[in-house]
Amino acid sequence: MRAGCLAAESDQIIINDMIKKTVVAALLLAAFSSLNAAEWAPVGDRIKTQWASEVNPSAPLPEYPRPQMVRPSWVNLNGLWDYAITSAEAETFSPDGSILVPFAVESSLSGVGRMVGDENALWYQRRFDLPKMAKGNRLLLHFGAVDWKTVIYVNDNLVCEHTGGYTPFSVDITSVVKKKGNVLKVKVLDATDNSWQPRGKQVNSPRSIWYTPVTGIWQTVWLESVPSSYVESYYAVSDIKDGRIDFEVAAVGLGENDRIKLEVLEGGVGYNPEQPSDKVLAETEVNNGKASVKLADCRLWSPDDPYLYGVRISILRKGKVIDCVNGYTSMRSISVCKNKGYNKRMALNGKQLFQFGPLDQGWWPDGLYTAPTDEALRFDIIKTREWGYNMIRKHIKVEPARWYYYADVEGMLVWQDMPCIGDISGKGFPAGARDADIIKGQSNQWAHDSFIGGTDCDVPQEWKDNYYKEWEEIIEALKGFQCIVVWVPFNEAWGQFDTPQVVEFTRKLDPTRLVNQSSGGNFHFCGDIQDCHHYPQPAMNAFEGKFVNVLGEYGGIGYPVEGHLWKQDKNWGYGSVMGSTAELMDRYEEFAELLKHYIVCGTAAAVYTQTTDVEIEVNGLMTYDRVIKIDEERMRRINRSVIETPAK
Repeated sequence: MRAGCLAAESDQIIINDMIKKTVVAALLLAAFSSLNAAEWAPVGDRIKTQWASEVNPSAPLPEYPRPQMVRPSWVNLNGLWDYAITSAEAETFSPDGSILVPFAVESSLSGVGRMVGDENALWYQRRFDLPKMAKGNRLLLHFGAVDWKTVIYVNDNLVCEHTGGYTPFSVDITSVVKKKGNVLKVKVLDATDNSWQPRGKQVNSPRSIWYTPVTGIWQTVWLESVPSSYVESYYAVSDIKDGRIDFEVAAVGLGENDRIKLEVLEGGVGYNPEQPSDKVLAETEVNNGKASVKLADCRLWSPDDPYLYGVRISILRKGKVIDCVNGYTSMRSISVCKNKGYNKRMALNGKQLFQFGPLDQGWWPDGLYTAPTDEALRFDIIKTREWGYNMIRKHIKVEPARWYYYADVEGMLVWQDMPCIGDISGKGFPAGARDADIIKGQSNQWAHDSFIGGTDCDVPQEWKDNYYKEWEEIIEALKGFQCIVVWVPFNEAWGQFDTPQVVEFTRKLDPTRLVNQSSGGNFHFCGDIQDCHHYPQPAMNAFEGKFVNVLGEYGGIGYPVEGHLWKQDKNWGYGSVMGSTAELMDRYEEFAELLKHYIVCGTAAAVYTQTTDVEIEVNGLMTYDRVIKIDEERMRRINRSVIETPAK
């Protein structure tokens, strides 16, 4: 039996009892949900993935949602809730029916498939009983993500308000809950593209590269029982030269004589913090929120060897463990280096590495922002690795924590975009569909040439405030994941403002990663990376030795597959549309040979567009419903030859 968080046999009994009670509570909740499961079915006649049929309305996405900080005492609130769409001003509602949480109301898997709009509000409601928990414990209510403005009530008590569609948030509801029949209500407002809110590629009138809105709860909702003194968060930074890991630990409600013990555990490839190791490699105490440990014979994390170390943090009072979390970290570094030539390159663990991967947008035909199952969530990452890539650019979206955990496990490097404002002009929108001031503020001159100074939008303070708030929350939520190596604050001048200040803001939040200030041009002389986009074939306009030069997007070879299309007409790709897998692979290999030339000349990374089709875009390596279009073995050979191309 593994040791987990246990300090003594008595603690084992307490924890086991908590686990049993949690399981019972979860079973009761599942039984409650199953009573209404017959009310749910996917809506619409659009294509769906193979995993849609595996969605259990009594317990959708039942997995623990926070792999970096695992506790046994939690209850999943996903399932069928009451919902209603009312006017934005309404303070009460009568249910319109049931909705399956955590799928956005516009999605098929929600069982609703309705638009909300900026003049309306989306309401949720469900009942829950107080889970069994130790005397004196607190009850936390967690939301993985809700798009966009959220107001939370428990038993008609206002307990929380939150803005931002991509970040987790929590609230302590201990003071307002009762043993039985608690009522949780959630009100959501979401203007999508008719406001100054970060929203990625969502628009109210989907077309081209702009997709269906995502409104409301789209990640797991859950309850967690914690003691009055508990670990709130931790963050680890490794120094591979010194064999050291530095930790920052935040705790709530610590007593004067409480101490925090931190242990680094033996890990492995595929390490699961829900089944922690019992072998301690190093331990220390946390003082003033900080701790450091040294490891002998450090094993470095990389795409070829994604080794993870276990982490256990315990609060002790008079020698007894009163709280404990299990997580993980790694030893790895990302930096800029110079080879024998003039140009700068990216280095992982001090060694030059060409980073190559697809643009991954993370959309699903049945769940929109939300993968139907945990297996589906992991599928795209596994395929990307099997195809020989070593990197993913997560484009204009943030994923649930489990996605980044799987990237850590699979050894996949990640460039993380900010889901900033979504376009650079008002073209293509129906007359009168959008506010003229918003269109004007989002427009910007896109300076493609590397040596031309970039431009910035003149946006209102409201946009800046929303951007800075949510970008900070995104970085704070994600910076503990080992896979992320590059932050991307802007894309192609979309809503780009105060670029040098945003770059500096990003660096202060996380100085351990590289900053790609604007993927696709509009270059200001700041950050670490100079990024060019060129469709369809790869090309670079110029090279500047002061920065790492990357091809942030290219490709977009279209291949529509009958029976696997979002719409039957008006489908498109950036390049010529192919008619077979063989034609697609020939064109892909032709582009790969061109790319090798640029690698020799100075290109340090490249991103191919894209992992999957999305709505009417058919330039994916898979269809929107995850049917593979390519010759997988040939794809792997091509991609490995690109990564292994020697740079001068």
